[in-house]
Amino acid sequence: MLDVYLQTLLSGLAVGGVYALIALGFSITFTTTKTLNFAQGEFISFGAFIGVTMLLLLSGLAGTATAVPSEAAAAWRYPAAVVGAGVVAGVMGILIFVLAVRPFAGKGGMNWVMSTIGFGVILQSIGLAIWGPAPVMVPSPLGDDVLRIAGAGVRPQELLVLACAILIMIALDLVMRRTRIGKAMMAVAHSPQTASLMGINVNLVMIGAFALSSGLAGVAGVLIAPIASASLFMGMGFALKAFSGAIIGGLNNPRGCIYGGFILGVLESGVGLWQAQWREIVVFGLIILVLAFRPTGLFGRAAVDKV
Repeated sequence: MLDVYLQTLLSGLAVGGVYALIALGFSITFTTTKTLNFAQGEFISFGAFIGVTMLLLLSGLAGTATAVPSEAAAAWRYPAAVVGAGVVAGVMGILIFVLAVRPFAGKGGMNWVMSTIGFGVILQSIGLAIWGPAPVMVPSPLGDDVLRIAGAGVRPQELLVLACAILIMIALDLVMRRTRIGKAMMAVAHSPQTASLMGINVNLVMIGAFALSSGLAGVAGVLIAPIASASLFMGMGFALKAFSGAIIGGLNNPRGCIYGGFILGVLESGVGLWQAQWREIVVFGLIILVLAFRPTGLFGRAAVDKV
């Protein structure tokens, strides 16, 4: 029985790592611009298909409409596809900020909510026109043989996803706390007006925040494609769970969002081991409880306005 619990824990941490990556993206845009990218799900899906396209182009192999040859993900091609998807998604993040967020920033109302949702619908329609609605099987660069760890069966891709997610989050944490760019982002998050008086280009920082957030979503799409298959409809579910993780951890605390993502992944995996049909009920019941007793999240801090 211990092996089953271990397998559940590892699977939960793997999917929790994906939730944490996307939740971190939500936190980055919220703390720096006080807005959220509600097209984040479409960025995940688009990133997965950008990765599929790059694998086929780099390998020179022709894939079918529903599967990519296993040779296409071998050697350096899969890491290149991950980086490429992140860069393309990051550029698209700049577009969504310029076209759908910036025109409404600093103005009353919630127009940016509808504009980001609309941008996501446009993105999904473009994806359907290019790749079609059918899901595509993507091979893992580490193969599909199940690994045995203390009796627990784990897919290599799950361990790869977990390792990549942890490395990316550690790197971002170091950048945010020990570099001038990170400190500029933290200054803008604290007070855009004060940051502007200090000579920080607030607009450029906000553009960078959206590029980083969208790039993380694109990377997440390629990482989970070998587990969930690439589909233009898969992103919404992951984005919704990641947003839930951000709410649980505290939207204004990047580290809290990471913790929230892992908590949600492990909880979801644990409940699925017990009764799969109760998974969504428990997850969203937890969110309601957290919002009722800790409106700022488990690790969030209430904003204090000095007058």
